[in-house]
Amino acid sequence: MLVGFYEALRTARVPVALREWLDLMAALDADFAFADPSAFFHLARTVLVKDERHYDKFERAFVAYFTGVAAIDTTQLAQIPADWLRESFKRLLSDEEKARLAALGGLDRLLEEFRKRLAEQKERHAGGSRWIGTGGTSPFGAGGTNPLGMRVGPRGGGRSAVKVWEQRNFRALDGDADLSPRNFKLALRRLRRFAREGAAEEFDLDATIDATAREAMLDIRLRPERHNAIKVLLLLDIGGSMDDHIAVCEALFGAAKSEFKRLEYFYFHNFIYGELWRDHQLRMSERIATTDLLRRYNNDYKVIFVGDAAMAPYEITHVGGGIDDFSGSGEPGAVWFRRVMAHFRKVVWLNPTPREQWGWTQSNALIRELVEDRMYPLTPDGLTEATRWLAK
Repeated sequence: MLVGFYEALRTARVPVALREWLDLMAALDADFAFADPSAFFHLARTVLVKDERHYDKFERAFVAYFTGVAAIDTTQLAQIPADWLRESFKRLLSDEEKARLAALGGLDRLLEEFRKRLAEQKERHAGGSRWIGTGGTSPFGAGGTNPLGMRVGPRGGGRSAVKVWEQRNFRALDGDADLSPRNFKLALRRLRRFAREGAAEEFDLDATIDATAREAMLDIRLRPERHNAIKVLLLLDIGGSMDDHIAVCEALFGAAKSEFKRLEYFYFHNFIYGELWRDHQLRMSERIATTDLLRRYNNDYKVIFVGDAAMAPYEITHVGGGIDDFSGSGEPGAVWFRRVMAHFRKVVWLNPTPREQWGWTQSNALIRELVEDRMYPLTPDGLTEATRWLAK
């Protein structure tokens, strides 16, 4: 049943497992969605899609496969047994409607007229007052109005199911789409490890009940609030070619601030050398030595570099090659980067340029080698892959 739809979802790279497909079939057998395309759409998405990032792919596949299925096939309607129609209408009509129907000639007359119009009708109709179709005043069809009619086709009422499917409300959640603040938050939430730290300010119901029972009197107990205990060090390339990626970096920074209580951030230009800074406006006067950064932050910080990795190779490999290296350390950027890699256990590099462009610059290959190939594209899927490795 619906095997073609299953294949369409797999072709669209929606990760639908066989277990989930069988669950959908069981839900259909239980009449969770009957003769209602919109209800089936929401049911299928709820059962089959377990990650919001795939909603857009699901909607595109659904539209591509089901567009047109809501059209009424009069040749099939003509084969419906009269006894089945009669019993169905008796169950659907209220006593008042049955009385009105009897005054107009009874159900047999309505069914006779229905059969007659099926035989005469040669094409699909919308609107009007006679033919079987949608949006009109005929006694037969869907989505229209008639004081005494029979609905043919899915539930209507002026709302097109195909238009609803094609709205694609979840385009921003596509795993291949550009990142938005919400995309960042969803991906960063994989990098969570909760712990109770700090002052005891949160009411502890279980401990209060236990203490009250032991003491035979009310004994209020508090506990520290749960926070994400992961510590993140965010190092962002700024200026030059990174100006093209300001919006996405701002989105990442805002999402990281909301997700991590322990977030530290610093800026660099092109590559890391002997100094970094917190305020780009004051980068010439208020800098922090990279050696101080390595002493200040323990090795359990998760380090995330963000940069397009596009620069002259000598800015990485040669002493004084960095145009923004004023530290006078007498060491190339590659040496400083190796010190970062040696100190912190988990280091990744997020690249806002598409993966297929990474081979265009020699510097990109150099950085990928330094970061031990832990470079990921700045897409929802890339960030998810990076946070999954950081969380190990």
